[in-house]
Amino acid sequence: MFSFNSAFEAPGGSPIRELFKYLAQPGMISFAGGYPASDLFDREGLDAAAARASQQPALCLQYGPTDGLAVLKEQLANLMTRRGMQCAPQDLLVTTGSQQGFDLLLRVMVAPGDVVLVEQPAYPATLQALKLQQADVVTVPVDQHGLDVAKLAALLEAGTLRRTPKLLYTVPTFANPTGATLSIERRTALLKLAARYRFVIVEDDPYGDLRFDGAALPSLLALSEQVPGSRDWVVHFSSLSKIVAPGLRIGWMVAHAEIVRRCVVAKQTVDLCSSPWTQAIAAEYLASGALERHLPRIVDAYAQKCRALCDALEAHLAQDIAFHRPAGGMFVWARLNRHSDASGYLRVCIEQNVMFVPGVAFYKDEVDTAALRLSFAAPGVADIETGVQRMKRALEQFSDRQ
Repeated sequence: MFSFNSAFEAPGGSPIRELFKYLAQPGMISFAGGYPASDLFDREGLDAAAARASQQPALCLQYGPTDGLAVLKEQLANLMTRRGMQCAPQDLLVTTGSQQGFDLLLRVMVAPGDVVLVEQPAYPATLQALKLQQADVVTVPVDQHGLDVAKLAALLEAGTLRRTPKLLYTVPTFANPTGATLSIERRTALLKLAARYRFVIVEDDPYGDLRFDGAALPSLLALSEQVPGSRDWVVHFSSLSKIVAPGLRIGWMVAHAEIVRRCVVAKQTVDLCSSPWTQAIAAEYLASGALERHLPRIVDAYAQKCRALCDALEAHLAQDIAFHRPAGGMFVWARLNRHSDASGYLRVCIEQNVMFVPGVAFYKDEVDTAALRLSFAAPGVADIETGVQRMKRALEQFSDRQ
């Protein structure tokens, strides 16, 4: 009946969001969505920030500049500086969540057939966006220390790619889904490769502030100041979604001025500007110092939840599920030891009122069907213990049905 763009002839939705229908099931304990804990939202601080923002109706209720409110850009630049990244407000583009920033970047830099490198396993929305952009996606494996930069180097040196890659997408700190963090040696090597082969590193960093173990590592953007020729080849994305509230829909990108300028033009055709109302709230919240005061509470809570999940897995499923304890973030990446069908296992888990995301959602190719992602952020500590016990019962039933 209708004629669609070929990329939308048979579009696939988010495999994670497909699971949300089960959240309405009474008593469901979910390790699935990467949602922050609602009970950790700083409602008092956000209410106060909203009250202050509402005193400036011409600022927060009117259309705003496409690149973001100046007051918010100043606060985000200050936040970046505290994170060890030298950044001026004019280097920033405020986006409606960092996912929009990635979509804008693809629109201005990637034509159908262009090669884009992606760590694998990877965030499903990234794979979905690249598919709709009709990019030629080439995957690079990940291990417990993050992107395998040695294998990336071998791929680039072999000269077997159909075209020089335009971009490489990575979540180097507490990755989604694996929870892995790229080592400092690999970060340096990756920056050197980008400068040598002239491809843009897309550094997605929504979880970097959620470290509860070990010493912090510099972002790729910060480290690029020490690797000659690499600074212009890093595009950095971040967000307030995981550390303040996803409902604000505040993300931002830092990139070379020529990239930012083109993304601003692309954004004008999408939404004119991100919501000035939520931008103004975010600016007031950051300016008040509320994030610095509240963030330790979030980190401490996630540390307890991660420990509870990992301890429960070891206590109840040690022989059946292998995993690595992350040092931060929101995710534990695991793998079934005795079975290869995590999707089938999920169906039995749902019968037991517990769910996770099967690993197949995070692969473009060479799928590991035994893998699964568990998010510890949203459920309470008691529910985490109960949820793992349900997973154990479900695994027993699943084994009996094989």
